[in-house]
Amino acid sequence: MIGIVGIIVVFVMVFGGYLAAGGKMGIILKSLPFEMTMIIGAAVGAFLIANDVAGVKHTLKDVSKVFKGPKWKPEDYKDLLCLLFELIRIARRNPVELEPHIEEPADSAVFSRYPKILADKESVNLICDTMRSASMNYDDPHQVEEVLGKRIEANAHHAEHSSHALQTIADGLPALGIVAAVLGVIKTMGSIDQPPEILGKLIGGALVGTFLGVFLAYGFIGPFAARVKSVTDDEAHFQGLIREVLVANLHNHSVNICIEVGRQNTPSHVRPSFSELEEALKDTKQAAA
Repeated sequence: MIGIVGIIVVFVMVFGGYLAAGGKMGIILKSLPFEMTMIIGAAVGAFLIANDVAGVKHTLKDVSKVFKGPKWKPEDYKDLLCLLFELIRIARRNPVELEPHIEEPADSAVFSRYPKILADKESVNLICDTMRSASMNYDDPHQVEEVLGKRIEANAHHAEHSSHALQTIADGLPALGIVAAVLGVIKTMGSIDQPPEILGKLIGGALVGTFLGVFLAYGFIGPFAARVKSVTDDEAHFQGLIREVLVANLHNHSVNICIEVGRQNTPSHVRPSFSELEEALKDTKQAAA
């Protein structure tokens, strides 16, 4: 919602200020289709050259994050802590009993209580792979923490592709605007014998290209790139929470302490309160009984 408000503010302030200063929209509207075709078309072509099919799909999908915000909400972090609590309890009680849950999470009664988390394959794999390794005596907390850190870092690097791709487009748009403007000047020079009022309109139309390139770069695509990066950085905390809890488990802390370590390392804007988490864990125990 805030993204839509931002777009409206950009349009109102820029064009409202232009009209308030006595500007006329006629020359902009007349040149807009041609300048947009050149600038947007060249930007899309450059984007396709610079990215493979997977990168294009990834970027187009991530643009929605500008309006939707982070995938993981406060209740999802609470659910994740409850899920980890239940899995660690099972592992402590009977490691053999844990095996079907981590080998076939889709069929697990534990994972099925948290469908949103279950639908995120990488988060589920991160949990299952780590707990499976621990069951095979690969349980050095420092080594596991390092491995998880590298894996999460690689995931974050992949997730940032969209923001980098959008920022590259934003960086190139002003130059593409100049290209469109130069073509407009070339067109104007072909009509140099025309009266000043006609030449003025032709030059004004050419300058629309420069305006559009800068306007789209700094008013939209650049902020889109920044917002996508902010959201992906925020979402990375979800996997970071998994690492904190599972590493604490390898240090043989009590189950409640492991979960509290995770809660304390959750960003403040999505962190459940101690009482909220206690109530959720109580419900989890009752559901598992």
